[in-house]
Amino acid sequence: MKKIIFSIFMLSAVLSCKSDYLDIPVEGRTDASEFFKTESDAIQATNAIYNFLRSWDNSAFPYQYLFGVPADDVLKGSNPGDASFMNAYDQFTFTSSDEGVKGYWSGQWQAIARCNQVISKVPAIEMNTALKDRLLAEAKFLRAYFYFNLVRIYGGIPIFDGLQENYNIPRNTSDEVYSFIISDLTAASQILPQSYGASDLGRATKGAALGMLSKVFLYKKDWQKAYEASSQVIAMGYSLDADFNHLFRVAGEFGPESVFEVDCACTGQYKGSQYSQVQGAKDQFGWGFFTPSQALEDAFEPGDIRKELTILRNGETTPEGDVINANPTSVNTYNQKAYVPTSQQNTACDAGSVQNIRILRFAEVLLINAEAANELGNTAVAIANLNKVRTRAMLPNTTASSQSALRTAIWHERRVELAMEGDRFVDLVRTGQAATVLAPYGFKAGKNELFPIPFIEIGQSNGVLTQNPGY
Repeated sequence: MKKIIFSIFMLSAVLSCKSDYLDIPVEGRTDASEFFKTESDAIQATNAIYNFLRSWDNSAFPYQYLFGVPADDVLKGSNPGDASFMNAYDQFTFTSSDEGVKGYWSGQWQAIARCNQVISKVPAIEMNTALKDRLLAEAKFLRAYFYFNLVRIYGGIPIFDGLQENYNIPRNTSDEVYSFIISDLTAASQILPQSYGASDLGRATKGAALGMLSKVFLYKKDWQKAYEASSQVIAMGYSLDADFNHLFRVAGEFGPESVFEVDCACTGQYKGSQYSQVQGAKDQFGWGFFTPSQALEDAFEPGDIRKELTILRNGETTPEGDVINANPTSVNTYNQKAYVPTSQQNTACDAGSVQNIRILRFAEVLLINAEAANELGNTAVAIANLNKVRTRAMLPNTTASSQSALRTAIWHERRVELAMEGDRFVDLVRTGQAATVLAPYGFKAGKNELFPIPFIEIGQSNGVLTQNPGY
C-alpha cells in the first residue's frame, strides 16, 4: 500500500467530491506539520473527518457500487448505455482493476488517515480537557465506522493505529479488525455525550457509538453483546418517527429516530453531497441511478406503507406535490428515500444536496435487538421489538413464533425497512443467504462474499498485501 500523505484543510476549504485529497497538494491547505497547535485546529481537524462522510467516495458512486448494486434490491438504473461499466456489479464480473473497487478502498483509507491525525496529534494540544476528550472520542467512533465499512467489503485489512513510518504492512485478520473496531467504539461510548445543542447536530453521540457497537456485534454473531449494547440504546429515549415519509424528508432530519446521520446542509462553507443527486429522478432531480428492483417491490407485504414511500414512480404525485416526470425511455422507479422535494432544493448546490444521509436509525437498533434476543432464546422481546417496526408500517403483528420462523421474519423485516439504505448485500452475506439469493445474478460462493483488494495497491505494496480468494 502506498504511503498515505495527509494534509488537513481549513473549514472554509470545501472537499471536492472526486479528488484524491491525500495525494494531490492543494493551494490554501495547511500542512499537517504546521497544524494541530490550537483548540481551533483540533476542532477543524475533527470536522474534516465529518466532511468526508458526505464526499463522493463515501456517499455516491463508489459506495453504491459495493453496498448497493450487488444486492438483489438495487439496479444500476439510468439509461442502459449510461455508465454501463456498473453492470459489472449487477453481474459480479468486476475485477481487482475495477475503478469502483479502487475508489472505495482509497476513500476509506483517506478518511482513516484523517482520524489518525486527530487521535495522534490532538492529545499534545493545550486546550479544554473535556473538549479534547470528546474530539478524540468522535475520531475513534468515525475511525471504527470506516474500518467497519472496509472489513465488511474487503475482509481482513491492515490496522493503522495512529501515525506510522511504514504504511506498507500485511493485512490483519478479520477477527483482529473487528476487535480493533470494538475497542474504538467502546472507548468512544464512554466519553461521548448523549446529545448536543442545535449547532452540533450530526456529531457522534453515546447512542451512536453503542448503536454501531451493537451492529458490529451482530456481524460477529456475539448475540449477548449485541443484545446488551442495543438494549442500552433503546433505554436512551429514542423513538420511531410516526410518519415513515417524514423520516426521510428534510423536516425529519435529526429527529427522534436518528441515531447517527450525516449533516449535508448546503451552506456558504459546505456544498452538501451528491448522495441524492445520483439517485434522483432522471432529468428532473438527478441522474437516475441505483433504482429499486422488481424483487424489492415483490418483497413488501400487502398493506405495507413502506412500499410506496420507498419506491418513487414515474408519473406519480409525491406527498409534497411534485409530479415525477414520465420517461418511458428511462427507468420507471427511483429511491424515494433519497428524494428532495422541489420546495426544499437549494440551487446554490447540486440537486438534492441538502438531503442528510441516514447511517443508523432507531428502527435498525430495534431489529438488531430483536435478532439478538431471538438467537438468545428470548422470543418475547424479539417479537415485541419486531412488532414495533411492523406497527409503524401499518402491518399486523408477526405470526412467527418459533426461533427459526422469527429469524426469517426479522431478516425479511430488515430487508423492507432498510431497503435502499445499503444493508441488503452485506446482510445476505453475513446471514449466509447470498449464495442462494444472488446465484442468478452471477454470485460465486467462496469468492463474491468479499470484493478484491485493488490490483494497484497490491502492486505498490510489492506483494505485502495479498488478494482475496478467487480474484
